[in-house]
Amino acid sequence: MTITINEELQAYIDPLTTDEYTALERSLLAEGCRDALVLWGELLIDGHNRYGICKKHGIAFNTVQNESFKSIDDVHLWMIDNHLGRRSVSDFQRGVLALRKKDILNERAAQARIASATSAIEVDTQPAEEKALTRDVIAKAARVSNVTLGQIEKIQKTAAAELVSAVKAGIVSINAAAAISSLPNEKQIAAVAGGKKELRQVARQVREAKLPSRPEPVPPPADATPDQITIHKLNLLIIELNEERDQLKKKVQHLTIALSEARGAQ
Repeated sequence: MTITINEELQAYIDPLTTDEYTALERSLLAEGCRDALVLWGELLIDGHNRYGICKKHGIAFNTVQNESFKSIDDVHLWMIDNHLGRRSVSDFQRGVLALRKKDILNERAAQARIASATSAIEVDTQPAEEKALTRDVIAKAARVSNVTLGQIEKIQKTAAAELVSAVKAGIVSINAAAAISSLPNEKQIAAVAGGKKELRQVARQVREAKLPSRPEPVPPPADATPDQITIHKLNLLIIELNEERDQLKKKVQHLTIALSEARGAQ
């Protein structure tokens, strides 16, 4: 049997961690390879780690052909859906995979619209899964909130490679990484080098820097009466108290996030 490895496909899904790979190897040595490797012709689609371990130790394995694929995009979509259903996949990984699915289906939808314009085929005749995905659908597929999905998208676009690696490794939360990713690359890299505590502190500083500054108070008119001056002072006090309340609310939110991050890091 000839099995071909495509490096792009092998790297399409994040590799197993050292611990995960060791656990898989231990399982295969103890129980054998129970799940068949998925092929498309001679191309290996699913089971790269199992295939490597089986070849290394001479463990027997079975294969199954998936004949539903018509293109490499079909392969990518199948791989994405297969991994989105796994419980061991992190929120960040699920978000990345769901965004990849969005890009593929949105590109197909765009191509279908072009085809319909030139061949009078209605766009609505295409299968539902070929249509562009909304953000709500993407977030639901990834099992994350719209806010978290937006943060993942921001990390993908603006985060330094070191910061992305830290998110994948669970060293920094998605929320904190999204805040830090707004900094220049060298500052992101320095924060990662400082470790978990430094990352949390930098994220907090970035959030606090975005808080609106207090505007300069407008003085009362020069000819204001004593009563008008008193009312003006009371209005300024009300504004100050409202601002203090808003600042306290945001600090509570930041502390809640920091507490969640600290618990996740334990």
